[in-house]
This record gives sequence, structure tokens and C-alpha cells, in this order.
Amino acid sequence: MKELLDLKKELEKNNFEVYLAENPEQAFEVFVNNILSMLDLSSISYADSKTMIKTNVIEYIKNNKQYQFIDTFDPDHTWKEQIAQRKRALNCDLFLTGTNAITKAGQLVNLDMIGNRTAALSFGPRNIVLFIGKNKIVENLDLAFKRIKEKAAVENAKAHPKLKLACQKTGVCVDCQSPQRICNTWTITEKSYPKNRIKIILINQDLGF
Repeated sequence: MKELLDLKKELEKNNFEVYLAENPEQAFEVFVNNILSMLDLSSISYADSKTMIKTNVIEYIKNNKQYQFIDTFDPDHTWKEQIAQRKRALNCDLFLTGTNAITKAGQLVNLDMIGNRTAALSFGPRNIVLFIGKNKIVENLDLAFKRIKEKAAVENAKAHPKLKLACQKTGVCVDCQSPQRICNTWTITEKSYPKNRIKIILINQDLGF
């Protein structure tokens, strides 16, 4: 937990609001009791995150009629409809997701296919909550890029077999030219603006890619 406490201090210097949790169950409690209940909001949406899904916060929100849930992955929607929902999500009051890597200096590093997650981190939703497992922590930006290209992106590609990408077979990034390439848009979030807009729950477990 010392590693998370040290990271929390660095993140708070960078104007992020930070909470600690021992496991996904505790992260759920922190989210509901310390974040969700304190915000004045009506609309909520999200981008894919295995860590966030593990906490069951999405199911909780879907079943809470107090909030308008903008579902960006509804299987009954066409791809065009899903994209329209993701554009709507950029105007929501609260956006939930994870991160690909986080440096010990308190920087968030992310790589997206279409950019809805990186766009939301940068601008749009009034509040962002990130659920981050300790396995995402790296020493610096160089190791963040390395982690994403060699670990997170490849594992994410394997989770979407329909995309037919080279790295799914090779297990390594080949800097492909596929029209279905998932590695298109990078962001580095140095600080939260405005202060505390981005809220982070650090979880003391290895979670997600």
C-alpha cells in the first residue's frame, strides 16, 4: 500500500482527487459513498475498462433510476448507433473508465482506437472517475509507452478477436497498418483541469490489462 500512498501524494500535487481501495469491492464502496453521493448529476456514461467492470459499478448505475445512463456498448445498437452514443457521452455529468498506465510522477497515459476515452479525459464530461489497479503503475513515461505497446494494447486486441489484427497472432505489436488498428490516439494527462475534475480510485490489486 505504500506505493499507492506515495502515488496518491503525487497525483494530488497534480490536482487529481484520489482515493485508495484494497480490492474491487472496496472500490465500489468508495465510489458510491465518497464520490457518487457527493455529486450533483443526472447523466452517466463510460468507456471500456476491465478494472472498472470488475467493481460492478456499471450494473449498479444501470439499476439506479435516479440517473440517465448513456450506454455506449449496447449490443442491440448498430456500430453507427454506438458511435452516436459515445458522442453523447462526451456531454455527460460523470464518465467512468480506467487507464492504460500511470507514472509514479502522477501522469496518466492512454492509447485509444477511436478516441472516445481519450477525448473524455481531455474535455467534455464534468466529472471523470478512473479505476486503476496497481499493475498499471510504471516508473516513467518511457515505461508507460512500453507497457501499453507491449502489454495493454496486445491483450486488448486479443479480447476483440473479430478485429483480425496481427498482434493477436504474434503477441507483440508490429505497428500494423490495419484499418481496424486499435492503437491510434495517444494522450498524456499531466494534471486535472479544473482541479478535482478527474477522480482516481487506486486499487491495491493487479486488475485489467
